[in-house]
Amino acid sequence: MHINITTSEAGNNKGSSGQLVSYLEKENRLANVMEPEYWFNQQSLEIQPYEVRRGIDKNVAKLSKEEAKFFLINISPSEHEIRFLKAQFGKEGARQQFKDYANQVMDEYAKNFKKEFVRGNQDILYYGKLEHHRYYNHKDEEVKQGLVKRGKPKPGEQMHIQVIVSRKDITDSIRLSPLNNSRGRNVAHSLKVGQFNRVAFKQTAEKQFDKAFDYDRELWETFRFANTLKHGTYEQKLELKTDEKKEQELKKQQKQELLQQGKQEQEKQQSHKQSHGFRM
Repeated sequence: MHINITTSEAGNNKGSSGQLVSYLEKENRLANVMEPEYWFNQQSLEIQPYEVRRGIDKNVAKLSKEEAKFFLINISPSEHEIRFLKAQFGKEGARQQFKDYANQVMDEYAKNFKKEFVRGNQDILYYGKLEHHRYYNHKDEEVKQGLVKRGKPKPGEQMHIQVIVSRKDITDSIRLSPLNNSRGRNVAHSLKVGQFNRVAFKQTAEKQFDKAFDYDRELWETFRFANTLKHGTYEQKLELKTDEKKEQELKKQQKQELLQQGKQEQEKQQSHKQSHGFRM
Protein backbone atom coordinates (compact mmCIF):
# COMPACT_ATOMS: atom_id res chain seq x y z
CA MET A 1 0.00 0.00 0.00
CA HIS A 2 1.47 3.29 -1.12
CA ILE A 3 0.11 6.52 0.37
CA ASN A 4 1.50 9.87 -0.66
CA ILE A 5 0.61 13.41 0.42
CA THR A 6 1.34 16.24 -2.02
CA THR A 7 0.21 19.75 -2.83
CA SER A 8 -1.48 19.05 -6.17
CA GLU A 9 -1.12 17.12 -9.44
CA ALA A 10 -2.35 20.05 -11.48
CA GLY A 11 -1.70 23.74 -10.87
CA ASN A 12 -0.95 24.63 -7.26
CA ASN A 13 -2.81 24.41 -3.97
CA LYS A 14 -2.71 28.10 -3.06
CA GLY A 15 -5.69 29.07 -5.17
CA SER A 16 -8.85 27.42 -6.44
CA SER A 17 -9.16 23.63 -6.53
CA GLY A 18 -10.93 23.90 -9.87
CA GLN A 19 -7.96 22.89 -12.01
CA LEU A 20 -7.24 19.81 -9.90
CA VAL A 21 -10.90 18.76 -9.80
CA SER A 22 -11.08 19.07 -13.59
CA TYR A 23 -7.88 17.07 -13.98
CA LEU A 24 -9.23 14.25 -11.81
CA GLU A 25 -12.35 14.09 -14.00
CA LYS A 26 -10.17 12.88 -16.90
CA GLU A 27 -11.37 9.27 -16.85
CA ASN A 28 -15.00 10.34 -17.05
CA ARG A 29 -14.11 12.42 -20.12
CA LEU A 30 -11.84 9.86 -21.79
CA ALA A 31 -14.09 6.86 -21.26
CA ASN A 32 -17.24 8.75 -22.22
CA VAL A 33 -19.15 6.49 -19.86
CA MET A 34 -22.91 6.52 -19.32
CA GLU A 35 -22.44 6.04 -15.57
CA PRO A 36 -19.67 8.41 -14.36
CA GLU A 37 -17.39 7.77 -11.42
CA TYR A 38 -18.69 10.12 -8.74
CA TRP A 39 -16.74 11.76 -5.96
CA PHE A 40 -17.37 10.46 -2.45
CA ASN A 41 -16.70 10.94 1.25
CA GLN A 42 -18.04 9.58 4.55
CA GLN A 43 -21.42 11.23 3.93
CA SER A 44 -22.17 10.54 0.27
CA LEU A 45 -21.17 8.30 -2.65
CA GLU A 46 -22.53 10.57 -5.39
CA ILE A 47 -20.89 13.98 -5.22
CA GLN A 48 -20.66 16.14 -8.33
CA PRO A 49 -17.42 17.90 -9.39
CA TYR A 50 -18.91 21.36 -8.86
CA GLU A 51 -19.77 20.42 -5.27
CA VAL A 52 -16.16 19.41 -4.66
CA ARG A 53 -14.78 22.65 -6.07
CA ARG A 54 -17.31 24.78 -4.21
CA GLY A 55 -16.79 22.95 -0.92
CA ILE A 56 -13.00 23.20 -0.97
CA ASP A 57 -12.84 26.78 -2.31
CA LYS A 58 -15.27 28.12 0.31
CA ASN A 59 -13.47 26.53 3.25
CA VAL A 60 -10.57 28.97 3.36
CA ALA A 61 -11.37 31.49 6.11
CA LYS A 62 -8.39 33.61 7.21
CA LEU A 63 -5.95 31.88 4.85
CA SER A 64 -3.65 34.28 3.00
CA LYS A 65 -3.01 34.17 -0.75
CA GLU A 66 0.33 32.41 -0.16
CA GLU A 67 -1.03 29.69 2.12
CA ALA A 68 -2.08 26.21 0.99
CA LYS A 69 -5.83 25.79 0.64
CA PHE A 70 -5.92 22.01 0.20
CA PHE A 71 -3.75 18.90 -0.11
CA LEU A 72 -3.89 15.80 -2.30
CA ILE A 73 -3.64 12.31 -0.82
CA ASN A 74 -2.95 9.40 -3.16
CA ILE A 75 -4.02 5.96 -1.89
CA SER A 76 -2.51 3.32 -4.15
CA PRO A 77 -2.75 -0.40 -3.37
CA SER A 78 -0.24 -2.74 -4.97
CA GLU A 79 -1.30 -4.96 -7.86
CA HIS A 80 -1.24 -7.89 -5.43
CA GLU A 81 -3.61 -6.06 -3.05
CA ILE A 82 -5.99 -5.12 -5.88
CA ARG A 83 -6.16 -8.69 -7.13
CA PHE A 84 -6.81 -9.83 -3.56
CA LEU A 85 -9.77 -7.43 -3.22
CA LYS A 86 -11.25 -8.50 -6.55
CA ALA A 87 -10.86 -12.17 -5.64
CA GLN A 88 -12.62 -11.55 -2.32
CA PHE A 89 -15.41 -9.19 -3.42
CA GLY A 90 -15.58 -9.27 -7.21
CA LYS A 91 -14.82 -6.32 -9.50
CA GLU A 92 -17.69 -4.09 -8.39
CA GLY A 93 -17.48 -5.16 -4.76
CA ALA A 94 -13.77 -4.35 -4.69
CA ARG A 95 -14.50 -0.78 -5.83
CA GLN A 96 -16.93 -0.17 -2.99
CA GLN A 97 -14.76 -1.88 -0.40
CA PHE A 98 -11.82 0.26 -1.50
CA LYS A 99 -13.90 3.43 -1.13
CA ASP A 100 -14.94 2.34 2.36
CA TYR A 101 -11.28 1.77 3.17
CA ALA A 102 -10.38 5.25 1.87
CA ASN A 103 -12.89 6.74 4.33
CA GLN A 104 -11.18 4.77 7.10
CA VAL A 105 -7.82 6.15 5.96
CA MET A 106 -9.19 9.68 6.21
CA ASP A 107 -10.46 8.85 9.71
CA GLU A 108 -6.88 7.97 10.67
CA TYR A 109 -5.68 11.12 8.90
CA ALA A 110 -7.88 13.27 11.14
CA LYS A 111 -6.87 11.45 14.32
CA ASN A 112 -3.18 11.82 13.47
CA PHE A 113 -3.34 15.58 14.09
CA LYS A 114 -4.07 14.97 17.77
CA LYS A 115 -6.32 18.01 17.92
CA GLU A 116 -9.08 18.24 20.52
CA PHE A 117 -11.82 19.09 18.04
CA VAL A 118 -10.56 16.93 15.15
CA ARG A 119 -11.32 13.39 16.22
CA GLY A 120 -12.31 11.63 12.99
CA ASN A 121 -13.23 12.02 9.32
CA GLN A 122 -16.50 13.72 10.30
CA ASP A 123 -14.41 16.68 11.46
CA ILE A 124 -12.52 17.26 8.20
CA LEU A 125 -13.60 18.30 4.70
CA TYR A 126 -12.48 15.92 1.96
CA TYR A 127 -13.58 14.38 -1.34
CA GLY A 128 -12.27 11.14 -2.84
CA LYS A 129 -12.20 10.02 -6.47
CA LEU A 130 -11.57 6.43 -7.56
CA GLU A 131 -9.50 6.03 -10.73
CA HIS A 132 -8.99 2.79 -12.66
CA HIS A 133 -5.94 3.70 -14.73
CA ARG A 134 -2.59 5.44 -14.64
CA TYR A 135 -1.14 7.07 -17.71
CA TYR A 136 2.37 7.44 -19.07
CA ASN A 137 3.80 10.96 -18.83
CA HIS A 138 6.98 12.72 -19.89
CA LYS A 139 8.83 11.53 -16.79
CA ASP A 140 8.50 7.82 -17.61
CA GLU A 141 11.50 6.12 -19.19
CA GLU A 142 9.27 4.36 -21.73
CA VAL A 143 8.16 7.77 -23.03
CA LYS A 144 11.69 9.18 -23.03
CA GLN A 145 12.91 6.20 -25.06
CA GLY A 146 10.04 6.47 -27.51
CA LEU A 147 8.61 3.06 -26.61
CA VAL A 148 5.14 4.38 -25.72
CA LYS A 149 3.27 7.60 -26.26
CA ARG A 150 2.50 10.04 -23.49
CA GLY A 151 -1.07 9.63 -22.23
CA LYS A 152 -1.32 5.90 -22.95
CA PRO A 153 -2.75 3.81 -20.06
CA LYS A 154 -0.21 1.76 -18.13
CA PRO A 155 -0.67 -2.03 -18.06
CA GLY A 156 -1.73 -4.10 -15.05
CA GLU A 157 -4.03 -3.35 -12.13
CA GLN A 158 -3.90 0.40 -11.51
CA MET A 159 -6.95 1.15 -9.35
CA HIS A 160 -6.26 3.94 -6.85
CA ILE A 161 -7.99 6.81 -5.06
CA GLN A 162 -7.14 10.50 -5.06
CA VAL A 163 -8.41 12.53 -2.09
CA ILE A 164 -8.61 16.32 -2.01
CA VAL A 165 -8.66 17.45 1.61
CA SER A 166 -9.15 21.00 2.82
CA ARG A 167 -6.45 22.81 4.77
CA LYS A 168 -9.19 23.83 7.24
CA ASP A 169 -11.38 21.52 9.31
CA ILE A 170 -15.11 21.05 8.61
CA THR A 171 -15.98 24.14 10.68
CA ASP A 172 -13.52 26.30 8.69
CA SER A 173 -11.89 27.40 11.95
CA ILE A 174 -8.93 25.05 12.55
CA ARG A 175 -5.85 24.92 10.32
CA LEU A 176 -4.50 21.45 9.53
CA SER A 177 -1.31 20.71 7.63
CA PRO A 178 -0.14 17.13 6.97
CA LEU A 179 3.15 18.58 5.76
CA ASN A 180 3.98 20.03 9.18
CA ASN A 181 7.37 18.53 10.09
CA SER A 182 7.77 20.02 13.56
CA ARG A 183 6.53 16.92 15.43
CA GLY A 184 6.80 18.72 18.76
CA ARG A 185 10.20 20.35 18.23
CA ASN A 186 8.39 23.61 17.53
CA VAL A 187 5.64 23.53 20.16
CA ALA A 188 3.91 26.74 19.12
CA HIS A 189 3.72 25.73 15.46
CA SER A 190 2.51 22.22 16.31
CA LEU A 191 -0.30 23.62 18.43
CA LYS A 192 -1.30 25.99 15.66
CA VAL A 193 -1.45 23.62 12.66
CA GLY A 194 -1.64 20.25 14.39
CA GLN A 195 1.24 17.86 14.79
CA PHE A 196 1.22 15.26 11.99
CA ASN A 197 3.43 12.18 11.82
CA ARG A 198 3.38 10.98 8.20
CA VAL A 199 5.25 7.74 8.97
CA ALA A 200 2.76 6.80 11.70
CA PHE A 201 -0.14 7.72 9.40
CA LYS A 202 1.08 5.44 6.60
CA GLN A 203 1.77 2.56 8.97
CA THR A 204 -1.67 2.90 10.57
CA ALA A 205 -3.37 2.99 7.17
CA GLU A 206 -1.53 -0.17 6.15
CA LYS A 207 -2.58 -1.97 9.34
CA GLN A 208 -6.16 -0.82 8.79
CA PHE A 209 -6.17 -2.49 5.35
CA ASP A 210 -4.87 -5.75 6.80
CA LYS A 211 -7.44 -5.68 9.62
CA ALA A 212 -10.39 -4.71 7.43
CA PHE A 213 -9.77 -7.39 4.80
CA ASP A 214 -7.93 -10.05 6.82
CA TYR A 215 -4.94 -9.55 4.53
CA ASP A 216 -1.81 -11.56 5.32
CA ARG A 217 0.90 -9.02 4.50
CA GLU A 218 4.41 -10.29 3.90
CA LEU A 219 7.40 -8.30 5.12
CA TRP A 220 8.43 -7.15 1.63
CA GLU A 221 4.98 -5.56 1.19
CA THR A 222 5.18 -3.42 4.32
CA PHE A 223 5.80 0.29 4.58
CA ARG A 224 8.54 -0.53 7.08
CA PHE A 225 10.37 -2.59 4.46
CA ALA A 226 10.25 0.11 1.75
CA ASN A 227 11.00 2.95 4.16
CA THR A 228 13.97 1.15 5.71
CA LEU A 229 15.51 0.34 2.34
CA LYS A 230 15.18 3.98 1.30
CA HIS A 231 15.97 5.84 4.52
CA GLY A 232 17.19 3.29 7.07
CA THR A 233 20.61 3.07 8.71
CA TYR A 234 22.97 0.17 8.08
CA GLU A 235 21.88 -1.41 11.37
CA GLN A 236 18.19 -1.06 10.49
CA LYS A 237 18.73 -2.63 7.08
CA LEU A 238 20.66 -5.49 8.67
CA GLU A 239 17.82 -6.06 11.13
CA LEU A 240 15.34 -6.03 8.25
CA LYS A 241 17.34 -8.64 6.37
CA THR A 242 17.37 -10.84 9.48
CA ASP A 243 13.61 -10.49 9.91
CA GLU A 244 13.09 -11.29 6.23
CA LYS A 245 15.13 -14.50 6.60
CA LYS A 246 13.12 -15.48 9.69
CA GLU A 247 9.85 -14.91 7.83
CA GLN A 248 11.01 -17.06 4.92
CA GLU A 249 12.02 -19.87 7.28
CA LEU A 250 8.69 -19.67 9.11
CA LYS A 251 6.70 -19.83 5.86
CA LYS A 252 8.81 -22.77 4.70
CA GLN A 253 8.09 -24.57 7.98
CA GLN A 254 4.36 -23.81 7.71
CA LYS A 255 4.31 -25.12 4.14
CA GLN A 256 6.03 -28.35 5.21
CA GLU A 257 3.52 -28.77 8.06
CA LEU A 258 0.60 -28.33 5.67
CA LEU A 259 2.08 -30.87 3.26
CA GLN A 260 2.57 -33.30 6.12
CA GLN A 261 -1.00 -32.79 7.33
CA GLY A 262 -2.27 -33.39 3.80
CA LYS A 263 -0.23 -36.55 3.49
CA GLN A 264 -1.49 -37.86 6.83
CA GLU A 265 -5.10 -37.11 5.86
CA GLN A 266 -4.63 -38.88 2.55
CA GLU A 267 -3.15 -41.95 4.28
CA LYS A 268 -6.03 -41.92 6.78
CA GLN A 269 -8.61 -41.87 3.99
CA GLN A 270 -6.80 -44.63 2.11
CA SER A 271 -6.68 -46.77 5.26
CA HIS A 272 -10.39 -46.22 5.82
CA LYS A 273 -11.21 -47.31 2.26
CA GLN A 274 -9.09 -50.44 2.60
CA SER A 275 -10.70 -51.30 5.94
CA HIS A 276 -14.18 -50.76 4.54
CA GLY A 277 -13.39 -52.91 1.50
CA PHE A 278 -12.07 -55.73 3.71
CA ARG A 279 -15.35 -55.81 5.72
CA MET A 280 -17.32 -55.98 2.52
